[in-house]
Amino acid sequence: MNEFLERIEDFIVYLRIDKKYSENTIEAYHHDLMRYYKYVNEVEHKDFSAIKKKEIKNYLKYLNDSGLDQRTVSRNISSIRSFYKFLLIEKYIKTNPSDLLELPKRKKTLPKVLSMEEIDRLLDIPLTDPYSYRNKAMLELMYATGLRVSELMNLKIHDVDLSMAYVRTVGKGGKERVIPIGDIALEALKSYMEEYRSLLLKGKVTDALFLNNHGVGMTRQGFFKILKKLAKEKNIKTPFSPHTLRHSFATHLLNNGADLRSIQELLGHSDISTTQIYTHISNQRLKENYQNFHPHAKEMRDHDDIK
Repeated sequence: MNEFLERIEDFIVYLRIDKKYSENTIEAYHHDLMRYYKYVNEVEHKDFSAIKKKEIKNYLKYLNDSGLDQRTVSRNISSIRSFYKFLLIEKYIKTNPSDLLELPKRKKTLPKVLSMEEIDRLLDIPLTDPYSYRNKAMLELMYATGLRVSELMNLKIHDVDLSMAYVRTVGKGGKERVIPIGDIALEALKSYMEEYRSLLLKGKVTDALFLNNHGVGMTRQGFFKILKKLAKEKNIKTPFSPHTLRHSFATHLLNNGADLRSIQELLGHSDISTTQIYTHISNQRLKENYQNFHPHAKEMRDHDDIK
């Protein structure tokens, strides 16, 4: 293994042991740095110690020219900057070639949110077999708690307390939080855990809460496939991902009177400024409702159309 690859592996160990990052985060860092290594090795033909700021800027131009969106480019820059900071701290390098490297300005867009009517349609799952009971429990729990999809997939059976109606999860940075579970989600979870989960085990032994058709823990990809299939069946046109359920959870709470600080605690945000995005979504929806339903707003629109 050459020096560049060795340093990447050292960095990954640091993220796993010292920073205690989740495997999904570590995988993203590794993917970004291997892409960077491949470029430097095959395009720039540079050794690890010979890389300067010029080569990194060339790489960023290469990423932009590849048609990647700004979010992906920004993430790659962040990965490279973190990598070189680690190398400097560990004295593998004397100067940081990524120093003062700026993240591209991203266009700020509000996350997509499903309406209450769309949520009701999505969660209206006919209960006919163990898989439908599992799907009902997963989606009800996600919408009731605002869990990230990675947190949902990592749940173990002992993380759920049906008698006390709460779920315990470990989020970003190893931060643990306890979230109450509402009655509808609790009933769906109880049915799945007490009557149907054992039927999905197929002789396997695992403490994973949600199981796939092989009797092992559900994956993010598997969950997304289920979600897309249900959305198609329910004729939901709003483009969304598993994270949209988390956005919908927070926005619907805010719209129904919950305070921002409580939502921050439920979501596990370390900074309330992250949670404030839902205020913008709520305000946007309020403006849309005003434009659509206020009689004078409608008259103004009609007048503009005549012009």
